[in-house]
Amino acid sequence: MNPLFKRYSRQMLFSGIGEDGQNRISSATILIIGCGALGTNLASQMVRAGVGTVKIVDRDYVEISNLQRQVLFDESDVDQQLPKAAAAVDKLKRINSDIRIESLIFDVTAKNIESMLSGVDLVLDATDNMETRYLINDACVKHGIPWIYGGVIGATGMTMDVIPGKSACLQCLSETPPAAGSMPTCETEGVLGGAPAVVASIQATEALKILVGHHPAGGELIHFDLWENEFNRFHVHRRPDCQACVKGQFSFLAGSGSTDVFSLCGRNAVQITSSDENRLDLQDLKKRLTRLGPVTDNGFFLTFKVDSYELMIFPDTRTIIKGTTDETVARDLFAKYVGT
Repeated sequence: MNPLFKRYSRQMLFSGIGEDGQNRISSATILIIGCGALGTNLASQMVRAGVGTVKIVDRDYVEISNLQRQVLFDESDVDQQLPKAAAAVDKLKRINSDIRIESLIFDVTAKNIESMLSGVDLVLDATDNMETRYLINDACVKHGIPWIYGGVIGATGMTMDVIPGKSACLQCLSETPPAAGSMPTCETEGVLGGAPAVVASIQATEALKILVGHHPAGGELIHFDLWENEFNRFHVHRRPDCQACVKGQFSFLAGSGSTDVFSLCGRNAVQITSSDENRLDLQDLKKRLTRLGPVTDNGFFLTFKVDSYELMIFPDTRTIIKGTTDETVARDLFAKYVGT
């Protein structure tokens, strides 16, 4: 008997998967970008399905407000202020020790996304901002890697498969990201726990279809509203003048539209990412900051408190500044205490 059968028997008995499909799933590598409400649901389903290698990238850490909808975290993760990717991988390895699971504690940028895609068969979008999604679209279309868009707000959600060379891409749907401040966010609208679970379930099922070779046509946008019990599907046509999937012009990957300062969704906080590629010596920085205020070190980043602000400082210089949404204030604090 195939050794996979005992663990994945119910999945393999499904006619769309079977033994051959499970072997394909078990030899696949996927990248999940984002480890919040969508990402934790997706990661759980993909690990339980037996995807051979699951890579999870996220820049953030666990907070108490996450527990309402982010299914892999608990209160101990909050107490330790663990990076989401690290906390998730710790849980996932207890679910399935037969596969490879990796955490990448990074901010996804034009500089690093292509290296993250090396050896990846499929990308799952679990991000919380459109700019990163356009970056994912550029990188995946350029390298011919299928990816699945997913988004949630309030009780609504949407998802779309992008199959490079065959389907419409995100820029076919909308040539540019929505203007800043023009779209509702989880901070203003909230999120019901069921909505990301539904989106992630659709994404996960589409992912299995792609991995086993039952390729969906792609380019179909699925949108639902759980509160109103509405479910709609829209076909997105490939635009003949699309800059990305037709002309091969990847402006987001080239860096246009990228930013190094932005407010974080649902939080009184700003993230700053340095434009250079230097790495901090956290122990040296800890010694310097300890003279100025309380500093804690959880092995992943430093937490420095000064006045009414809290700075979470990562080795790649990325810093989350809590206590303000004013980017000017955040820049001043970054320059003063991080110094890059």
